[in-house]
Amino acid sequence: MKAQIVVGLGFGDEGKGITTDFLCSQNENSLVVRFSGGQQCGHNVCLGETNHVHSNFGSGTLRGVPSFFSEHCTFYPVTMFNELKVLERKNVYPWLYLHPLTKLTTPYDVIANRILERTKNHGSCGLGIGTTMKRDEFGYKLYAVDLTNFSTLMLKVNEIGKYYENQLEFTEKDKEWLEEELENFFTFIPLLQYRLNDYSFLQSFENIIFEGSQGIMLDQNHGIFPNVTFANTTSKNAIEICDKLRIKKREIFYVTRCYLTRHGVGWMPNEEKIELVNTDAEINVFNEHQKDFRIGEIDYDLLNYALKVDAIYSGNSDKNLVVTCLDQRESFEFEHWKIGKVFKDIYESRSPYSEKITKLS
Repeated sequence: MKAQIVVGLGFGDEGKGITTDFLCSQNENSLVVRFSGGQQCGHNVCLGETNHVHSNFGSGTLRGVPSFFSEHCTFYPVTMFNELKVLERKNVYPWLYLHPLTKLTTPYDVIANRILERTKNHGSCGLGIGTTMKRDEFGYKLYAVDLTNFSTLMLKVNEIGKYYENQLEFTEKDKEWLEEELENFFTFIPLLQYRLNDYSFLQSFENIIFEGSQGIMLDQNHGIFPNVTFANTTSKNAIEICDKLRIKKREIFYVTRCYLTRHGVGWMPNEEKIELVNTDAEINVFNEHQKDFRIGEIDYDLLNYALKVDAIYSGNSDKNLVVTCLDQRESFEFEHWKIGKVFKDIYESRSPYSEKITKLS
């Protein structure tokens, strides 16, 4: 077995989806494993005449590569079912596997997320990731395995509703949305097509492609607080799964656009005006939760910092740099991009085992 781990170096939106799709095209008998985040992902992949934004499925789906959600992820049956229907209309029929301890998001988590966002303006996408994780810490736990008993599932969801009602004030509009969404939630669950499997299932595949979410600069331990995510967005979770399965051959693909991006509020080192072309396929646009999609010139020191952070977890993995969106900057000359500067400190400290750099546009 071998593992290929896709990690974003910035604040997300770097091109992890197209990188995952590329790796799927190069490796037969692969499985895409989501190892952080959840239904908030927006990984856009174009394959021939078909394009799809992957949120609840891995970015190898258009190629028929199955997806596995690890215990470090959340999933939301409503958005999962809706995306399933979109894929079926494109004649794509995905294979989905869930770890029994994958965290289950409820409509209560989603509306709580949106209520908090209205007051705190954290920069969340409003899909209940953080509230699901936080609720889990207080003992109100709900997992994929709970889908196997509908009566206890309904009981637990009802208790989660009480948990939020004691903390938040719901408007009439919130209550109307909840009523409709709860009906969808319980209606769609029996219609989902998935299987529960633990990590031993991964041993059925020769190649495991770990698809990350967001970027290292949003990591809950290493990102620029307070606007961080409730997830380990470094290679940490993927490396731990590799250790459990004793996968020794590991390769990490660090992804960045050739410019800086951030969707949501929070610090970024610059927001200089830069001219972009060929942006017709850009899916990051203004929305009511994250507001504007922000861009600026790339910050080499910040990239270097992100690489140093991930070196804490990555060990002797082979390390590759993936630079995306080169076609969006007419004035950008790759040879002027000081690749040595970005990797200078990493070169000086890492072992000779990890020396390869791959440049993909």
